[in-house]
Amino acid sequence: MAIPRIISDFAGTARSLIQIGLTTAAAALKSVSGGIVVRDKGDTADAPLTASELRASGDAIKINSDAAGSGADWEYSLERPATGMTGNVTLVLPPDQGSPGQVPTTDGAGNLTWQTPSTGTSNGLLYDTTTLSYGDSTPLAMFTKPASSNVPLIKVRIVTPFNGTAPTISIGITGTTSKYVTTGQVDLKAAAGTTFDIDPGLPIDGSEALIITYNADSSSAGEAEVLTFYGQPN
Repeated sequence: MAIPRIISDFAGTARSLIQIGLTTAAAALKSVSGGIVVRDKGDTADAPLTASELRASGDAIKINSDAAGSGADWEYSLERPATGMTGNVTLVLPPDQGSPGQVPTTDGAGNLTWQTPSTGTSNGLLYDTTTLSYGDSTPLAMFTKPASSNVPLIKVRIVTPFNGTAPTISIGITGTTSKYVTTGQVDLKAAAGTTFDIDPGLPIDGSEALIITYNADSSSAGEAEVLTFYGQPN
């Protein structure tokens, strides 16, 4: 026996909530602050909403919209830019979660994928900062310079003058400890704020673990900051 259906010219209801369905799977539409909220049958919690396509006419999508606004419970909004758009934009999310340390990249057509960033930069510079203190052991490890890169500049800044008789510093690699900076290019006893700029003048070469070779020469005070600039030119 077919269940009779009624199509009515129903104009609305004075109630703020209207239920759809009769069983525990029923849901309700509720008017809240001029908007519509999907609630469970007992109006005790929000209920899920499923659609084949979500169309938001506004400029933002708000996640955790009922946030307490304290502790770790805050609203998260995704917004389109207010200016600069010249056409429709479609971003296709990556097909998986990626790997630790990867960053999203685009093919220029809106297709996003995960990519592991290069340890160096093309046609640009990175820099490493290593601090040398008077009591440090030698050699002091700095960082590993990536392959196919060079070091156009090393800056050694005296933070606190070393008070030894003739303390020295050199920068290089195991077996060639003065490859980048020799002991005669830096005076660790110079006044605080003094900076020594050294251009090693070396060509592009392979990956290397840079080290500082240090001779305290009885220093009981002193600190220097070493900034090593490196990059992978085009």
